[in-house]
Amino acid sequence: MTKTLLGRKLRMTHMYDENGVVIPMTALQVGPCPVVQVKKTESDGYSAYQIGFGEIKEKKVSKPLRGHFDKAGVDSTRYLREVRCNKDDELPEIGTTLSADTFAEGEFVDITGTSKGRGFAGVVKRHHFRGQAASHGQMETRVSGSIGASSYPSRVFRGQRMAGRMGGTKVTALGLKVAKVDAENHLIYVKGCVPGPPGRLIEIRASNRGKALKKK
Repeated sequence: MTKTLLGRKLRMTHMYDENGVVIPMTALQVGPCPVVQVKKTESDGYSAYQIGFGEIKEKKVSKPLRGHFDKAGVDSTRYLREVRCNKDDELPEIGTTLSADTFAEGEFVDITGTSKGRGFAGVVKRHHFRGQAASHGQMETRVSGSIGASSYPSRVFRGQRMAGRMGGTKVTALGLKVAKVDAENHLIYVKGCVPGPPGRLIEIRASNRGKALKKK
């Protein structure tokens, strides 16, 4: 089974190692995540399972979704995500609940979240441009300057770094190490930072990158 759970970023914190060195960590509320649906290769063409997370008032759940949750025999959740698996993977049963103890201390994980939105930003803040010289009558020092050419190629290349909307995008932090698991309180502490502000939904899954780092 592909180990994947939904959770919520809580806050930044820290711990001390045996040498007294401060290690920055992020506290995450992970699960409980009920299994709402299971898809198999024989019937659906691919292998996957669907998990939910977060409380929601029943009056805010549509009738089709309420029937979807009732069929699985679980309470309605605010979020639903489908986790793709290999066809040979063992799938969880519908109605079971996945919790923080799915992951163990020392394991490496990838965490996906939505980064903080910074609004419209210029090239200095958004792309770390140095800016132009503030001398000899130059009045526009934080602009990008020329972004194209005249006769050739007579266009602006796709992906040109310019001013625009900054943040608010899907970001994945790779190979974060699980420092502590508190299954009773549904908490996982990982070393390093996680995308997004406190309270933002995150997706945590076992990392192939972490396995490679662990072997070294």
